[in-house]
Amino acid sequence: QVQLQESGPGLVKPSQTLSLTCSVSGGSITTTDYYWNWIRQPPGKGLEWIGFIAYSGSTRYSPSLKSRTSISRDTSKNQFTLQLRSVTPEDTGMYYCARRETTDVTGSVDYWGQGTQVTVSS
Repeated sequence: QVQLQESGPGLVKPSQTLSLTCSVSGGSITTTDYYWNWIRQPPGKGLEWIGFIAYSGSTRYSPSLKSRTSISRDTSKNQFTLQLRSVTPEDTGMYYCARRETTDVTGSVDYWGQGTQVTVSS
């Protein structure tokens, strides 16, 4: 059984950087053909894909967020991280990490983290 757990500060001030970590157990983030995603959901809105880091270490980001986003990993800890820079209140929402078995960002997610609430406010 694969489990994903998000962690990080729940409150971030505008203009600062949001940093979240996803800890993975039950499977390796380097196993071939797995893609490790960050997805968010603002209050009252739908899910928005942020980006992923592949098993190979390559990354891909949503065009609307690419300029502010970095995803990295620590394979020794089986963790991957999200950095979202220059945040505004529009970045408030639930943030999820998730695994896919495809690069298709419209494809199904096979494992989700429980999500972590992030509020951007001064």
